[in-house]
Amino acid sequence: MYNIRSGKELERITHKTMADIVEIRLREYLKNKALRPGDSLPKETEIAESLGVSRNVVREALSRLRMLGIIQTKKRTGMVVSSPDIMGSFERVLDPMFIDETTLREIFELRLILEIGLAELLFLRKTEADIAELEKIAKKQKPTTGQHSFRIKNEIDFHGKLYQMTGNHTLRRFQDMLLPVFGYLVSLEKVPIIGKVSHLDLVEILKTGTKEDFRQGMLQHLEHHFSKLH
Repeated sequence: MYNIRSGKELERITHKTMADIVEIRLREYLKNKALRPGDSLPKETEIAESLGVSRNVVREALSRLRMLGIIQTKKRTGMVVSSPDIMGSFERVLDPMFIDETTLREIFELRLILEIGLAELLFLRKTEADIAELEKIAKKQKPTTGQHSFRIKNEIDFHGKLYQMTGNHTLRRFQDMLLPVFGYLVSLEKVPIIGKVSHLDLVEILKTGTKEDFRQGMLQHLEHHFSKLH
């Protein structure tokens, strides 16, 4: 950018603000002290005096850490280290209306890869009750394309149950976050397509097959999605 007054090119400012530096120092402090969730932090005045900065600067840096869920303030206890909700930020922004097409496609690709990788946990933690419920959902799938909205719901119910069967809460939350993206992209299909391996086929593999059988079956189930990638 050209500076009219000096006649020189404007150079980008690369120096960190004081709040940036204090935030970095605080992160280093937490790591060096090996503080864990529930451990107390020094008071604002102590931090400001130790670092030689104003309380306002410290307060801004602490506010950033608080927004990230790294610290929290408790009555009587003061500031303590917290266990951040790593999925919370994703939940707030994963809306197809605010995401560009390239990112939407990449998120969808991530979902495809995740589902092929579910086999290990599914075969470790599956129960007869889970498989019976999954089979009940699968039997609702129409042999023909049927109504588009029904198909999307059926896909969500079936794959959501698979994630639930893994027993991994973070995976389940991540799947819940991907639902709007999944529904949006599937709704763009002019003609609904069912993979070579159906939901009922996947249930049968869970009953009598192996982990590798399931991985191959899921790959074929999602093949029409992979065929669109480039």
